[in-house]
Amino acid sequence: MALNRKHIISWTLFDFANSSYSAVIIAVVFPVYYANVIVGNDAGIGDLWWGRAISVSMAVVALSSPLLGGIADYGGLRKKFLFLYTALSVSAIASLFILEKGMVVEGFMLIVAANIGMEGGLVFYNSFLPRIAPREYQGRVSAWGFMVGYAGSILSLLIAIPLVKAGQFKATWLMVAFFFAICSLPAFAFLPADRRTDLSMVHSAMRGLRYTTKTLKEIWKRTEPRKFLFSYLIYQDGVNTVIVFSSIFAATTLGFKPQELIFLYLVVQSTALLGSLVMAKPIDLWGPKKVVVLSLLMWSSVAILAFFIQTKTHFWMLASLAGLGLGTVQAGSRAFYTQFIPEGREAEYFGVYSLVGKSSAILGPLVFGYISTTFGSQRPAILSVAAFFLIGLIILKFVRGGGPNIR
Repeated sequence: MALNRKHIISWTLFDFANSSYSAVIIAVVFPVYYANVIVGNDAGIGDLWWGRAISVSMAVVALSSPLLGGIADYGGLRKKFLFLYTALSVSAIASLFILEKGMVVEGFMLIVAANIGMEGGLVFYNSFLPRIAPREYQGRVSAWGFMVGYAGSILSLLIAIPLVKAGQFKATWLMVAFFFAICSLPAFAFLPADRRTDLSMVHSAMRGLRYTTKTLKEIWKRTEPRKFLFSYLIYQDGVNTVIVFSSIFAATTLGFKPQELIFLYLVVQSTALLGSLVMAKPIDLWGPKKVVVLSLLMWSSVAILAFFIQTKTHFWMLASLAGLGLGTVQAGSRAFYTQFIPEGREAEYFGVYSLVGKSSAILGPLVFGYISTTFGSQRPAILSVAAFFLIGLIILKFVRGGGPNIR
């Protein structure tokens, strides 16, 4: 299987597109705007509502991913589903334009819809990886996707800076919707077409449900994939919680202003891009397990140190270090999991992968929000994140596999 440049470029460009949403809406600008302006974050109430929105949306994606993954495999609908989920996310992002102070429930519903569209679409996006890259290149192509995604984050944040400085938050949301929509078009034009089948949507759904159940049972009986997914469930909870609460922590606890948050995240994305670039080939050469273990050791240290941070300068330094491991742990995990997937069942297996990954995003944000409101401080909540990393790391050490892809 030779590399098709058109497939690789269009696949990575979808990461470029959706990273505008991840950076501006989920990670940097909108979380602080929603928690502090729309809700009001006295006594951590904004943290609680934001955590609820992320958890509910992830729960919906987690419950539906295995079924939809099966439908994509047996109904030949993965590309169509990717388009529909992307359209849902883009529409909801654009609709954030209507929000005013006090519209807590409306903001909650819109971010739930936007996140379902974004995260649900990733099931089908990820399932293209084994179709467009031979095994010996999957680690590198996976890392390239994240690397290009970080470039998308950087560009979208640079565009957002003058808008945020001018207080044009509504224009910022519209910019993200436009960026996501336009830059995702190459994926729909050039990724491999859906395979035609004679099955109707209903029959595809029934077969998908049946085979998804079979896949879950199959994975449960296979010791190593089961242990890997259990480890991934826990440590990915830490990753997701850091992504959705880091900007709120910086703004609420350390007093970062919106434009400072953007510059901070630009630094993080730049170091994440550097980390993805440097570690792309080692994922295949050393094996994804070794790379993920090293990343989790670093993330555990970062989370513990964050508990003691008192100044913006120290947080800048710590965030830069954290960025180096962000893309590495995600790319390494995806490459690790592909080693367990039987040929021809990519969407189905990635549906389960998404089920686990999105399920991990249910507990972490709720725990962070609950601890924050209980103690009236975000610092104790940071330690819960470190616990997720350490427990996941310990379990991962007992997983056999994840060796080099290059022999």
